[in-house]
Amino acid sequence: MEAVYEQIETAAEVSWKVHRRAASHFGFHWHFHPEYELTFITLGAGRRFVGDSIEEYAPADLVLTGPDLPHTYESHEGTAPAEAVVVQFRREFLGPQLFAGPDLAPIGTMLTAASAGLCFPAPRPATIDTTLHGLPERPGPERTIDLLHVLLLLARADNIRPLASPGYRPALSHASRDRLDDVCRYLHAHYFEPVTLAEVARVAHLSPAACSRFIHRTMGRTLSDYLNELRVGAACRLLAETDRQVAEIATACGYLNLANFNRQFRKAKGTTPRGYRALFR
Repeated sequence: MEAVYEQIETAAEVSWKVHRRAASHFGFHWHFHPEYELTFITLGAGRRFVGDSIEEYAPADLVLTGPDLPHTYESHEGTAPAEAVVVQFRREFLGPQLFAGPDLAPIGTMLTAASAGLCFPAPRPATIDTTLHGLPERPGPERTIDLLHVLLLLARADNIRPLASPGYRPALSHASRDRLDDVCRYLHAHYFEPVTLAEVARVAHLSPAACSRFIHRTMGRTLSDYLNELRVGAACRLLAETDRQVAEIATACGYLNLANFNRQFRKAKGTTPRGYRALFR
């Protein structure tokens, strides 16, 4: 199965992302992204797929995947609920030379090895699990310090185990990843405007037909579908956090037709914009 690209958005005030992923179950979603991902399972059991590695996971499973390494988690039947703390960051998230100096060089070495995916089995310091479990609720500065502490403890572990085989190769070349990054940055900056395939193709330095195939192959969706995801996501924030009229929000998010906005919103969220807003009142 071909992996699809996943765009990771961070809040304006931080340079990395942590969230508690909770669901009735984890469905199979074979994907990759330019960020490192540290996943700590807190509830549920199933199969973990990293590159060409397929293993069972259970609570306390802890894995670090490197950039562009395809991965996913799939719950076993009858093991609801599923929950994990997921940390996503780029190598240079605190500066390009942070892990080059002697103090944090062990982290740099570990990040390089994470191109194959790394598993950190027990036993390991209890501080790691405790810190990760509470990380999503920590304030910004303390959260970043906690992350660095966890990464340093993991880098010093003596039972680190690689996951993907040495011959496994990531899904995308660096050139293709850079092209996809350029396309995603453009779409995130212009989704509220009319966007044409020709404009996106110029950003990607491809013909419109080749650009359409490239987006569908790497992202697993069409350009139109991805734009609708961005626009509906922006509308959700405005519906939840402001009192602006629905028609005004539709226009602000790039929909020139209110009926189309309502149709796309219901398709994505299973309710109307007003119904979605009511959930927050």
